[in-house]
Amino acid sequence: MGRSDRIFGLVVIVLALAYIASAFQIQTSFLTDPMGSKSFPVMLGSVAVLCGLVILVRPDEEPEWPGTLPVLKLVAATVTMIGYAYALKPLGFLIPTAIAAAILSWLISPRPTFAALAGIGLSGGLFLLFKYALGLGLVAWPKGLF
Repeated sequence: MGRSDRIFGLVVIVLALAYIASAFQIQTSFLTDPMGSKSFPVMLGSVAVLCGLVILVRPDEEPEWPGTLPVLKLVAATVTMIGYAYALKPLGFLIPTAIAAAILSWLISPRPTFAALAGIGLSGGLFLLFKYALGLGLVAWPKGLF
């Protein structure tokens, strides 16, 4: 019962103790406030240790972990968003946004026509919103296209 919570609680405690140890390595200058620069990180780490102890002592019931398909969809969504971030500058806003929105829409509900229309609609709608309503300096297309 609660094995994953106990593992997580132990990880939180170890990371919090490492955070507190690194806070004690902060060097202070001769002009510091009465609390010092170490106080806040030590207090934050102490609260994290207490939270880890609570998770360790009072774990929840063992969760039902998702199967392979949801995990693969999460990986595909993450790869899509990373690729989208790298594609924005060279390809402009409209093309990468349409492709990324279509892929994400297809991952949610695998209907190709709807996914393509959602990608195109979101791309155009978001461009109009960001460019004209919010005044962001977006580039619509790749620089050499037109």
